[in-house]
Amino acid sequence: MNSIHSLQRKMKEWKSVQSSQWNEVRDLIAALDTSQSLNIVSFFTYSLNITHAQGYDNYCLGSYHIKNIGTKPLINPYICIKLSDESILEFSGKYLYKNFQKSIRVANAWERLNESTDKQEFWLRPTHTQILNPFETLTFPNFQIKWNPEDTYSESIQGFTYGDELSNGQNSLNTIHINGSIQLREGEEDE
Repeated sequence: MNSIHSLQRKMKEWKSVQSSQWNEVRDLIAALDTSQSLNIVSFFTYSLNITHAQGYDNYCLGSYHIKNIGTKPLINPYICIKLSDESILEFSGKYLYKNFQKSIRVANAWERLNESTDKQEFWLRPTHTQILNPFETLTFPNFQIKWNPEDTYSESIQGFTYGDELSNGQNSLNTIHINGSIQLREGEEDE
């Protein structure tokens, strides 16, 4: 009988400790800051194929990623990929123009917002999503940059992310810098 009373006493102590711990957890949850914050991180991933020889094409293959690490969604996200002034770079990617027939839309395509004659800035928005929710990533995938230099060159590709909550834009974490000197072929002389 003594062991039953001992067991009952231990059960009461355990319930008291458990109740105390639950109250502490409830207080901690209530004290949490539940305000929503927008925290967007954008960055390039890329690889290069460079020859450093005159008359040969060079390539940069890349993707631009937007990651929402905050607790608030980004509404109507769009991006700007900007090449250097008077750039020798040729940009191409999986994007459509506004007047492209909607019946022929491509899955996960992006739409170019500015004029096709602009070869320096590429303003793009996704056609497949208007909201970037917390902990989601949106990617403009597999763009290609090609160049065929005649001389020493120095180029940069910058990325900017925009949305209803980012009307002034936000720089990407990294910029792609491409610099090179042309190696003369055997038998050629520098003029």
